[in-house]
Amino acid sequence: MRSDIIPGSIFPNYELSDHAAMRRMLSDLQGNDPMILVLGRGGYCPKDRRQAEGLVQLHREMEVGYCQLVTITTDSILETNEYRTGVGAHWPFLSDPRRVVQKDLDIIEYTDPVHNPMIPHVIALEPGLIVYKIYNGYWYFGRPTLEELRQDMRALTSKCRTDWDITTPELRSAWQSGHRSLFYPYGDKTGSHVTRA
Repeated sequence: MRSDIIPGSIFPNYELSDHAAMRRMLSDLQGNDPMILVLGRGGYCPKDRRQAEGLVQLHREMEVGYCQLVTITTDSILETNEYRTGVGAHWPFLSDPRRVVQKDLDIIEYTDPVHNPMIPHVIALEPGLIVYKIYNGYWYFGRPTLEELRQDMRALTSKCRTDWDITTPELRSAWQSGHRSLFYPYGDKTGSHVTRA
C-alpha cells in the first residue's frame, strides 16, 4: 500500500463504473456515512467469494446502521456483475479492469501474473474518505472478521454521529428546543441515509 495511505489520511476519491456500468465516485457512494471499502482480487478468487458471502449478512446490519459498503475489483463489468449476483450481494461493486486503483495504491499482486489482481485490502473509512483502519488480506486470515468490522463501524458511528448518546441532558434539551440539526437524519441534508446500491 502506498506509504501515504495511513490512518488519518484521505483516501483517493476514485471514480469507476459500477456493476450496472454507471460511473460512481467513492465520495458519492459514502455520503456522510462510515464506509467499508473492499479491494479484492475478483470473482475468480474463492477467498474473495467467501469474504463477500460473509459480508452479505453484515451489509444487512450496515444498512440499518446507516453505513456504506463498496467493493472494487479488477474484473470487467460483466464479471463484476456476475460476481455480485453470484454471492447475493446488494451493495455497489466497482469495476477497474484498467487497474487504476491497483497501480495508484501500489498494490499489484505480483505473485499472480496470470490474473494481475490487486492485493486484497479492506479499509474502514470515516466520513470524508478518512482512513480509519487498513487490513491487508493477501492471506485470508489477514482480512477482518465480521465482528472486527462491526466494532469499526461502532467506533466510527459513535465518532461521527452527534446524537450517539441521546440520553445526555444537552441532546434532550436540544430536541425539546427544536434543534433537530444535531439528530440524524434530521440534520443530514445529503440524503446519505438512503442506501446507494
